[in-house]
Amino acid sequence: MQQMTERQRERLRVGASAGMGDETSGMNQTGQMVVPSEIKVLMNHIYEYKKGVRRMILFTCNRRFEQQACHRLCRQSIDYVVQPAGKENVNVYFGRKECLDAIRLFVTRPLNELTPEEDFILGAMLGYDICAQCERYCERCKKRKS
Repeated sequence: MQQMTERQRERLRVGASAGMGDETSGMNQTGQMVVPSEIKVLMNHIYEYKKGVRRMILFTCNRRFEQQACHRLCRQSIDYVVQPAGKENVNVYFGRKECLDAIRLFVTRPLNELTPEEDFILGAMLGYDICAQCERYCERCKKRKS
């Protein structure tokens, strides 16, 4: 692995003093930067969004990564919405403004409490396989009628 330059170490120190480094990143014993897997996943999602692979992304992470995730999105001028997801996690939706406006309107409770219709719309917005979404919708409608 490549060693960090002095400039990279300084940027890490500056980020940590500004509340960006804390427990979510740091250096290992050999001086190499350690990026948690959650942040690596976020970075991949951001890459896909910037390349136009997806128009909206749902990133779920532990609350301790929320500040760092939001900071990265702000730095890249990407709109986002954060919602609680249980006691320890948050859902970070990010992408096109039009998509996030819709999220604010209908995703107002935990995802497992969405109606089959809301669940279908969310899956379609996230780019999930439409045939799989149709199957999921039909299954959820059957369970609701039982």
